[in-house]
Order: sequence, then C-alpha cells, then structure tokens
Amino acid sequence: VQLQASGGGLVQAGDSLRLSCAVSGGTFSSYNMGWFRQAPGKEPEFVARLSRTGGRTQYGDSVKGRFIISGDKGKNAVYLQMNSLKPEDTAVYYCTAERKPWVSGGTYDYRGLGTQVTVSS
Repeated sequence: VQLQASGGGLVQAGDSLRLSCAVSGGTFSSYNMGWFRQAPGKEPEFVARLSRTGGRTQYGDSVKGRFIISGDKGKNAVYLQMNSLKPEDTAVYYCTAERKPWVSGGTYDYRGLGTQVTVSS
C-alpha cells in the first residue's frame, strides 16, 4: 500500500488545517489507518488512528479534543482535521497503515512521505 499525505502548511496558533492521505495499492478499509508526527530532534509521536471498519478512533493525549480523524471509502482517503493549532503541533505529519488487529495495534506497518505543518505563535 502507498500513502501520500498532503495539506500541510504554515498557519498561526489557533488556526485550523486539514491533512489528507491518499491511499493506493490497497483499500484503507483493510488497515487501521493513522497519523504520526515527528518534530525535529524528537521521537515519532502517535497522533490518531481509525479502525478499518471506521467505527473506532483513538487520539494521542496532546491532540485529544482538537484533532479529528476520518475516512472516505469512496475516495480511499483518510483525513486529519486539526483545530486550535498550537506551536507545539509543529512537525512533519505522516499517514500510516497498520495490519494488526485494533486491540493489539497502535504502531504502523506502512508510512508514507510526510507533510510539514508549522504553527507560528
């Protein structure tokens, strides 16, 4: 499966941004889809994930209540709506796919090229 993230950019604190992930070479309903991010000098951080059925979501503590992950089966795409952005959200955001069952998952097997999100104060 190939994953292509887009939609990043430079925004101000408090703004919103929507990231998109185009899925090819497979259908996102075959995987738990997710988003990870990595800031310079830091370890990758889990942001959000969506179950293959679309019925479950999970968020990292730092984005809970501000970010929303969703999917569109018809477009074979996954989205990350980011609201109330903060400077600490600045990172490269990666779309991910995982084959493990939901209950034992939380990492990823595939990761696409990222998209840069920069939030100025």
